[in-house]
Amino acid sequence: MNSPLVTTQWLAENLGRADLILLDASMAKVIGREPIEYDQPVFIPSAMPFDLEQDFCDLSSPLPHAFPCAEQFTSAARKLGIEADSLVVIYDNQGIYSAPRAWWMLKSMGLERAFVLDGGLPKWLEEGRETASSLAQATAEEGSICGEFAADTVCDSRHVLASLESDLITLVDARSAERFYGRAAEPRAGVRSGHIPGSQNLPFAQVLDDPVFKSKEELKAIFADLVPPGRKQILFSCGSGVTACILLMAAVIAGYSDTVLYDGSWADWGSQPSLPVATSE
Repeated sequence: MNSPLVTTQWLAENLGRADLILLDASMAKVIGREPIEYDQPVFIPSAMPFDLEQDFCDLSSPLPHAFPCAEQFTSAARKLGIEADSLVVIYDNQGIYSAPRAWWMLKSMGLERAFVLDGGLPKWLEEGRETASSLAQATAEEGSICGEFAADTVCDSRHVLASLESDLITLVDARSAERFYGRAAEPRAGVRSGHIPGSQNLPFAQVLDDPVFKSKEELKAIFADLVPPGRKQILFSCGSGVTACILLMAAVIAGYSDTVLYDGSWADWGSQPSLPVATSE
């Protein structure tokens, strides 16, 4: 499979595969869009929880949703029965929201066969497919995956600051235009309003035809307007490193390969008084 996405039809036909591990990466708090709420718990059958807010988050970090270290990732992933050659499909209950974050984490830790369910749970339900009222329990036998963090897939503020004068790097911010231009207050206390100087604004909803991604051709056109010819690397930012991964996945679908997540994103940059901030349009 060349795309990082799988369809609901593909998943329905492959749910019984022995090498398939299905993960629900839904988050309790949804920022940046009107959340889809459910009257009662509903899941895709055999899905296990991929907890981005606890098990797969560095809780010792002052930043929200910080990437776990390789050791923490390995321990949590093994409890889900993940092997180095597992076929992992991730979805979330908003359509496309937090699943790309889990996907990029798995890829960054060396898992090659990781994919996101295009449209997630909303599309699955829309098509009237089978559901479960609870998540599946992790298998008794642990997996053997060993996370090996690829440092070139995730960056910090030092890399972003150094990139501001580069003609080879483009920085794209997934937040709303109101937050990007400082017209709306940030949802986190102590974080300044505005954006990283020189960054481009692409609110994440613009790469979606809810609940799925836009076509490859449409995504190519969107990024062609943002990324000048000759630019080698694209850095992706948002509020806390979650919705940035939606844009990162969209760029991968469009054919870009040198994609990097600024994990701390605006929660990190905006809370450091020494770092420059822009608000102009």
